Amino acid sequence: MKHTLFAVALAAGLAVFGNADAQTVGIATSNPGSIFHNIGTAVAKAANDAGLNATIQPATSPNQYMPLVNQNDVEFGVGNLEEFNNALKGEAWFKGSVNENLRVVGLIMPIKEAIFVRADSDIKTTADLKGKPMVDGYTAQQTILPQLDAIYATAGLTRADMKPVQVPSVVAGADAFISGQSVGFIFAHGAGKVREADAAVGGLRALTIPDTEEAKAAIRKHWKSGYVVKMEPGPATPGVLEAGTYIAYPQLVFTNAAADEEAVYKMTKVIYESKDSMKAAFPPFAEFEPKGMVGETAPGEYHPGAIRFYKEVGLWKE
Repeated sequence: MKHTLFAVALAAGLAVFGNADAQTVGIATSNPGSIFHNIGTAVAKAANDAGLNATIQPATSPNQYMPLVNQNDVEFGVGNLEEFNNALKGEAWFKGSVNENLRVVGLIMPIKEAIFVRADSDIKTTADLKGKPMVDGYTAQQTILPQLDAIYATAGLTRADMKPVQVPSVVAGADAFISGQSVGFIFAHGAGKVREADAAVGGLRALTIPDTEEAKAAIRKHWKSGYVVKMEPGPATPGVLEAGTYIAYPQLVFTNAAADEEAVYKMTKVIYESKDSMKAAFPPFAEFEPKGMVGETAPGEYHPGAIRFYKEVGLWKE
């Protein structure tokens, strides 16, 4: 069934992005409205503008499509580094499913994430969520539960302190919030679904987390790559009502060991050279630093096609 869905998506992508004579590659993403779909769409547009025919192939979450990229059913994917390495090693929610063929193309801007509530509610802090109905479950997107745990831990809470509202994914969680089933939802800042929820309820508040060593340690117990960043209010970040700090963690574009080296080389080059184009398609790319595409990804390894490009521009050190 998954392969059928991707075949349908591929056909749809070809209709959208055209030029069947060009080399065609797929980019696996989460559902429309998610940050990974926004990122993948921006990358695909830049790739097509550069002559590499890229098609978006959405699934519910990376824990569904990372195995497909691993076996070269789809050439590329977008995800976060922690989940990528869990998939690579067969750990956490990938236990029993080692995806040893996954390879790194490049790091991109970090995900900045928050729990969002209605701006007009009496919930002002994470601690105020205690005892209230909150999204939980995430059966199709298991990466979200430890992220929720990490945010709750900064306020000395756990998921057991909430009344669980079962949802399969972050998009479904936002829908549960919009419909009034949950008082809040977790999502990445700047994603399309956050804008939708902001408009639907008349305004959001993104709950901040403390910028303390204790909070950082609490985050890392649940999400090893998590850190804290400061954000200012702005049109690209609905819910950020005042300067505050939020959880962030690395994300990346990835591929598989069997992917065509020339295609990976071209995709790496496209991403490196297309910040302005990708920013126009998805404003959070304003924080993308091309020279930061090479970084610490262990145990994840870079694909030879990506390494070849990074050597040409002086980013790869032997």
